[in-house]
Amino acid sequence: MNRPIDPPGDGYKWTALFISTLGMLMATIDASIVLIALPDIFRGVGINPLQPGNSFYLLWMILGFLVVTSVLVVTLGRLGDIYGRVRIYNLGFAIYTAFSLLLTVTPMSGHAAGIWLIGMRVGQGVGAAMLMANSSAILTDAFPPNQRGLALGINQAAAFSGTFIGLVVGGLLAPVNWRLIFFVSVPIGLFATIWGYLKLRELGQRRAATIDWPGNITFALGMILIMAGITYGIEPYHAHPMGWENPLVLAAIGAGLAFMVAFGLIEVRVRQPMFRLQLFRIRAFVSGVFASFLAALSRGGLMFMLVIWLQGIWLPLHGYSFEQTPLWAGIAMIPLTVGMLISGPTAGILSDRYGARPFATGGMVAVAVCFALLELLPVDFPYPVFAVLLFFTGLSMAAFGSPNRTGVMNSLPAEHRGAGSGMNTTFQNSAQVFSIGIFFSLLIVGLSATLSHNLSQGLIAHGVPAAAANRAAHLPPVNTLFAAFLGYNPIQHLVGASTFASLPAHQQAVLAGHRFFPTLISGPFEAGLHAALDFAIIASLLAAAASWSRGGRYVHGEGSEAAPGTVAAGTGPTGAATATPATAMAAPSSAAPTTAAPTAGVNGTRRDGSHTDGADGDRPARRGRGRAPAATGAEEARR
Repeated sequence: MNRPIDPPGDGYKWTALFISTLGMLMATIDASIVLIALPDIFRGVGINPLQPGNSFYLLWMILGFLVVTSVLVVTLGRLGDIYGRVRIYNLGFAIYTAFSLLLTVTPMSGHAAGIWLIGMRVGQGVGAAMLMANSSAILTDAFPPNQRGLALGINQAAAFSGTFIGLVVGGLLAPVNWRLIFFVSVPIGLFATIWGYLKLRELGQRRAATIDWPGNITFALGMILIMAGITYGIEPYHAHPMGWENPLVLAAIGAGLAFMVAFGLIEVRVRQPMFRLQLFRIRAFVSGVFASFLAALSRGGLMFMLVIWLQGIWLPLHGYSFEQTPLWAGIAMIPLTVGMLISGPTAGILSDRYGARPFATGGMVAVAVCFALLELLPVDFPYPVFAVLLFFTGLSMAAFGSPNRTGVMNSLPAEHRGAGSGMNTTFQNSAQVFSIGIFFSLLIVGLSATLSHNLSQGLIAHGVPAAAANRAAHLPPVNTLFAAFLGYNPIQHLVGASTFASLPAHQQAVLAGHRFFPTLISGPFEAGLHAALDFAIIASLLAAAASWSRGGRYVHGEGSEAAPGTVAAGTGPTGAATATPATAMAAPSSAAPTTAAPTAGVNGTRRDGSHTDGADGDRPARRGRGRAPAATGAEEARR
């Protein structure tokens, strides 16, 4: 049994909020900071990402960080439950800082530098995964239930906005020196590591356990293979614009699914599984997790679409050189971040009082409306309208994010908060990778329909020989897409340097100017963008439905107390507590009375076979006044 932990002073929770929010902010900034800085990084190390075979570096510089965090957060959250969340969190900041320094001092050039950068990004992702896995659990331990929405709202607002702040920071620092985008994390990481070691305290319930190695290995292999398959599915294969018919892609996804099936079989058989499957009996938890997955699926690829839209089309059409577009794309998306920063804490405070369901559900419905309005904009839009839409999109996303995370964390037993938080983050991060694959695929389908004809006709009209124009027109559209994403004008690359040099000077000026390439891809891009936004709208509405299914407000442990060695779980709208054996341990004789609650069924079913009506059972049971600690929400509802 754990030694009782002395409660900290009231000021500790604000210290925990500052340090944990700083960790989430830095982790999410680094997840996106390279997106804007990639052209400068590749120029700095001497790699042309548009050359055949070099897309490997492009894809894994973008997605490697996300893949690592998706795979490891559950394991690292579980380790936090066993060895201490603060210990794993502080170690994560140290690892994150060390690999940031190694990225800064990249000693090589060319392909060796590309491999080094990807490897160090993976290491940086390991540290970030430690931060992501334990941040919410540390805050949930530190704050009382009536203030968790505020704390997690600030934390989630930092996480959401960090993704877009990274675009601005990358755009500012990379033109000065690409190494600065990694070095900026070093002093902050050193400060946070030392400050966290000195100030953070272990408040969570730690429980000795063994590591589920078969589960960890099969889960990691399954996730990596599936994500790698999706990543390479957007790459061209022979004469096909994408790689979904590539046997290696299909084999990777098939093998990944097989490993995930094996993982599920292992988890229901081992005594101390990596994935606490009994947590899925908690209705508030499972609804929140699947809402997180669907919400991330709807927005994960949105950032890439906005970057391509701004860098490849809108900014050049408005006179910005392609070299300037990375920075200004980040600046143009600041209204999205402002909306998130306003809405996150506000929605969190309101969810403390009224529960997560109305705000999280309403937020996702509003996100769907914002996506529909974005779809109505012309490709060459008036910026004030675009900025207002981005602002309300940010408001809506954060209105979902912070209450939903609060609802998930409130539903978890204290001893499983690390594992539960990691499970939620795994669903969220993996959905972002899936979303990127889906959005890019839909966009490439839209480009494939008309881009080839537009490109051929446009090049011939400006003096490019028909053979060279047709050859350029039949190059995979993903090359054009990557060029727009990186802020390159790819025309010279597409037609070939020698052919481009042979053209008259005025034709060269037109082809390399601000308007030719953006005008060329505007129509095909719009078709793909609409398909991607339609998908995002559907996913957002499904997320709203999943959020609504969580029931009313529920906080685990208020009015019910499970015996040691069990996972006591409110099951959502019914409020019935489920005592599911987590280990074979019996309650110590010295513990408080732990008589099994008579209503320990699932989904409102009492042991006598009758049912609760579920009207307000999700409301926390009232405390005190001589009631037995094992009383469930269902019993309270009857009273």
